Amino acid sequence: VARNSSVVFQDSRLLPWSRVLPNVTLGLSGRDAAEAGRTALADVGLAGRERAWPTELSGGEQQRVALARSLVRQPELLLADEPFGALDALTRIRMHGLLRELCSKYRPGVLLVTHDVDEAITLADRVLVLDNGRFVADRSLDSLGPRRSLRDPEFVAHREALLAALGVDVAAH
Repeated sequence: VARNSSVVFQDSRLLPWSRVLPNVTLGLSGRDAAEAGRTALADVGLAGRERAWPTELSGGEQQRVALARSLVRQPELLLADEPFGALDALTRIRMHGLLRELCSKYRPGVLLVTHDVDEAITLADRVLVLDNGRFVADRSLDSLGPRRSLRDPEFVAHREALLAALGVDVAAH
């Protein structure tokens, strides 16, 4: 495992008694911490919100603060435990695009845990399916390329294979 790693959880886990910038720079010290925090906030579309309280933010904004907190550390590995699970469908789609942009800029390796097959196919280069602690499917998605459409026949084929590995009969639904 990379020595420099960070985690984004399903819940933003922001400290309600701290404003946004101190939440982003939590655990960092030095003169450059605040500037790095401001840069990370700008990268997630929250420039100017440094002094806001977490309760003043929407769920999507709170999750973007959590993402900024993880990325401000310049991780080699980003562990993402269902980071979009608590978001509404439209915000979730926007966050997929944002995560792609941020990964291009910060270049961490990402391990994403999700129960959403479409999300996995949209974001991943490789999908592993676990069942009772064992891998029951391992699919490389490199052939899909960066622009992925739910209507692409190859996307559909991956989706059906992954759902089958999860025990979902696609034909019955």
